[in-house]
Amino acid sequence: MNPSIEKIAIIGAGALGAAYGSILYEMDPDSVCYIAKDGRHDRLKRDGVVVNGKHYAISVVRPEEATPVDLLMVAVKHYHLDQAIMEMKQAVGPQTTMLSVMNGIDSEERLGAAFGMEKVIYGLTLGIDAVRETNEVTYKNQGKILFGEARNPVPTERVQRIREFFDRAGIACEVPPDMIRSLWFKYMINVGANQVSAVLGANYGTLRTDPEARELMAAAMGEVIAIARARGVGLSEEDLGVWYGVLDSLNGSGKTSMLQDVEAGRKTEVEMLAGTVIKLGRRHGVPTPVNQKLFDELKRIEELSGGQP
Repeated sequence: MNPSIEKIAIIGAGALGAAYGSILYEMDPDSVCYIAKDGRHDRLKRDGVVVNGKHYAISVVRPEEATPVDLLMVAVKHYHLDQAIMEMKQAVGPQTTMLSVMNGIDSEERLGAAFGMEKVIYGLTLGIDAVRETNEVTYKNQGKILFGEARNPVPTERVQRIREFFDRAGIACEVPPDMIRSLWFKYMINVGANQVSAVLGANYGTLRTDPEARELMAAAMGEVIAIARARGVGLSEEDLGVWYGVLDSLNGSGKTSMLQDVEAGRKTEVEMLAGTVIKLGRRHGVPTPVNQKLFDELKRIEELSGGQP
């Protein structure tokens, strides 16, 4: 068996990258670093990150200075992934495993196309309610990382290594039997909750209690369920109930990442969410009128705010 994981690099220092970076730094300041270039490098080097009111001076390396790590966590927006792939090359060595905690259903395949699927593990986050303002991140619920091979009847050696590492660091995690289904479940949540919250300006508390928000959220998610079924992925309406259970556990004043992007005037991930639903709906003959409306409204909001990556 390969030695335990000791060195981890994170690319992306947003809400998730900062939250997990701080947990790893608490375990061992020498175990974790960020990869960043140009102005991002300088800002992280100068300001660090502040998580739940505590400052963390996490090491930052430029892409050309990076050396191979045991685990590379990818926590960027989908429209930054191509650039991130270029920036992480020096950190990928013979023993490196890449774990994406990005939204969406295709980041693993994009990483695999660049580095080989044998280096990629499937992953997602569920239940973390992190909110970011500039370099400050707050969260009340850590949630958990779900990760594994596409199928996990018995955890592989590298899955066991990562689970042991997360246990050591205090990062809650789970290895589902079917990671593809889990990715689609998280995608369903993002399509409904992220987009509806951004359009309505709704925090988690409003998503829980407002009838209009819940109806719109369920309708958008229903289109994802129909597409997943057409692709042989076992989502069902029962998964809506599972999501509502997760929603009840979140900080009511917390906000989805897309609402945070809209409020900060940043570009959103609408192309990866509603845009992909619309494309897949056409391919599989599934109508997607709700996601079309959400797509049109979010593009209008972006144009008004001048949102930039």
